[in-house]
Amino acid sequence: MIWQKERECMEAGALQELQSKRLRALVQRVYENVPFYRDAFDRHEIVPSDISSIDDIHQLPFTRKTDLRDNYPFNLFAVPMSEILEIHASSGTTGNPTVVAYTKKDIALWSEVMARTLAAAGLTKDDIVQNAYGYGLFTGGLGVHYGVLELGASVVPASAGGTKRQLKLMEDFGSTVITCTPSYSIFMAEEAHEMGIDPRKFKLRVGIYGAEPWTHSMRQEIEARWDLKALDIYGLSEIIGPGVAVECYEGQDGLHLFSDHFYPEIIEPGGEHAVARGESGELVITTLTKEGLPLIRYRTGDIVTLTEGECPHCGRTSPRISKVKGRTDDMLIIRGINVFPSQIESVLLKIEEAEPHYLLVVDRVGSLDQLQVQVEVNETIFSDEVKGLEKLKKKIQREIESTLNIVVNIKLVEPRSIERSMGKSVRVIDKRDLY
Repeated sequence: MIWQKERECMEAGALQELQSKRLRALVQRVYENVPFYRDAFDRHEIVPSDISSIDDIHQLPFTRKTDLRDNYPFNLFAVPMSEILEIHASSGTTGNPTVVAYTKKDIALWSEVMARTLAAAGLTKDDIVQNAYGYGLFTGGLGVHYGVLELGASVVPASAGGTKRQLKLMEDFGSTVITCTPSYSIFMAEEAHEMGIDPRKFKLRVGIYGAEPWTHSMRQEIEARWDLKALDIYGLSEIIGPGVAVECYEGQDGLHLFSDHFYPEIIEPGGEHAVARGESGELVITTLTKEGLPLIRYRTGDIVTLTEGECPHCGRTSPRISKVKGRTDDMLIIRGINVFPSQIESVLLKIEEAEPHYLLVVDRVGSLDQLQVQVEVNETIFSDEVKGLEKLKKKIQREIESTLNIVVNIKLVEPRSIERSMGKSVRVIDKRDLY
C-alpha cells in the first residue's frame, strides 16, 4: 500500500521544484531565527537569496553532531520555546546530550512519514503492532507509536525489555507486526526457545528493524527463526527519529527515503565532495520541512549508496539508500585496511556452529594493531573436545582473513557470554590510543 501516492510517486521535475521551494523557505527561516546558521552563512559569505534551487545546496555549510552538542540545549531551535511540544535527547555519554525538539507541525510530520513507512512495509489498519522500541527520551518508541495511530492500526506499546512478558503479549494479543532492533529480535527468539516456544508459531508476519546496522545474513537468520518478512527502517533522532526511510514490502531492495521532506546527498567519508553516482559514501540530510530543529546538510556518519529512479517492485519514485554498511565513526582502520563490523557479521552468520553474537576488540601491541574477534558458539560445539574447537577456530579465522585481507585472532566464547542489549548492541571495543 502507498500511503501518499501523490508524493511518494512524484515525477522527478515536480519533486525537484517542491524541494527547491522548501529549501528556499528553510534557508530564509534559519537565517532569520537561528544565530548559529546566520553566523555560518556570514562566514561563508552566503545570503538566502543566493539559494534559488535545490542544485545550490552544495553552497551551504555542513552541520555536525558536535554543533548540536556545542549549542546544548536549545540554541539551535528555530521557534520560541512556547511552540515546542516535545523534547528528546541522547544519553550524552560522550559529552552534552544531543537535544531534538518538535512543534505541533513536526509531530504531524513525524506521524505522516511514519505512516508512510509502515504502509510501505505492508501494514494496514488490520494489523496489531507490538512496539518493542524504547519509549522515553529515545525517539524510536514514540515515533513508531505516532505512525501506527496515523495509519489506523492497533499498537501494543510494550517498549523495550521484559522479554518473557513481550513473548506472552505476542502470544495473547496475536501481534502481527514486531518493531525492535535486529539484535533484540534474535535475543527474543533465543528466549522463546528456552521457554519451550517455537517463535515460528506466533502470528507475526512482518518485523520492522532498525537503530543499528544489520546485514542481509542477519535478515535471513531473523526470517528463519520467526517465519516473517524482516524489513529495514532508517532514521535518526537529529533528523526526526524513525521515518526517514524504509524498505518496501514488495522488494526489500533498498530503503525508500522520503526526499520531499529529507533531501539526501552522498559525500566522501571525511571529505566534502559528492561521490560518483552509485558509489558508497556518507549520507548527508537536509530537513526541508522541520520547524523546531531544522538542520542543513547534516552529516549522519552513516555509509550508504543511493539509487535513483522508479522502484521496479512498488512503483515509488523516491530515491533508495542501501542498508547502512557502517559508520564513519565505527570504521576501524587496522594496518591500513578499512574494516566495518558488518563485514565480519556477514562471515559469522554463514558459519553454522557460530551464534550471531560477536565482539571486536582492537588493541595495539608494540607498533602493530591487532584485531581479536570474540565469537559465541552454540552449546553443542562448545562442549565438544578441544580438537573440534580448534578446527572451528581456524575455519572462522580463515574465512574472516579471506574477506578482510588482515590477520585476526579468534577467541571462541561460551554461549550467552557476550552481553545482550535491548537497544543498540556494542560490537566494538577499541583499546588503542589513537589521539
